[in-house]
Amino acid sequence: MSDPLDRNKVVVLTGAGISAESGLPTFRDMGGLWEQYDITEVASPQAWEMNPQLVLDFYNERRRKAVAALPNAAHRALAELESRYEVVVITQNVDDLHERGGSTQVIHVHGELVKARSTVDPTLIYEIGGKEIQLGDLCEQGAQLRPHIVWFGEAIHNYEIAARHVKNAGKVLVVGTSLSVYPAASLLTKANPSAEKLIVSPDLESEPVAFHWIKGTAVEHVPQIVNRWLEE
Repeated sequence: MSDPLDRNKVVVLTGAGISAESGLPTFRDMGGLWEQYDITEVASPQAWEMNPQLVLDFYNERRRKAVAALPNAAHRALAELESRYEVVVITQNVDDLHERGGSTQVIHVHGELVKARSTVDPTLIYEIGGKEIQLGDLCEQGAQLRPHIVWFGEAIHNYEIAARHVKNAGKVLVVGTSLSVYPAASLLTKANPSAEKLIVSPDLESEPVAFHWIKGTAVEHVPQIVNRWLEE
């Protein structure tokens, strides 16, 4: 049996597309970051072992760009939904644009650029804002700090919590993702059959079952969806 449906709850799953409209480059799109770096050199535990300075330089640069970016109309619109609904944003993005856009319940499944964590105790997490992480920056146990980011080969964060929210949401909105990154994309399979389910994206690898695809960008369509839901 599916979980009871909460008509006053909206769950939003967001991907790189919504941040791209604030000027942040995506990993997988043409012209994205992976053309400049080999994945194995900057985003894996093996990379950290081999060349921690390169990894830190890469994420310090990403952090600078993310902190300089501004929330766009789609981020702000999602925050406006909270005037009527309980809204939970589950994001694959590592920037804090949702929080700065006004959303108060944001679950990050791939980590956060504005945080660092211990290399020996993953529960030791530190708010760093826009500061750089340098070699020699240590946690309280004396171990090197690393970006609080999920690297390739590591388990994503908060999956079970996110899945519970998806299961009972009356509305599920997917924004700015091609649904090619797993296991985060599998969260959509948890949606209640009776929920209203929409996806906003310029392209998809495959259209998820029972979701209505609105082809286009987040800034183009999310404010319209939000206005409709607020007027219901």
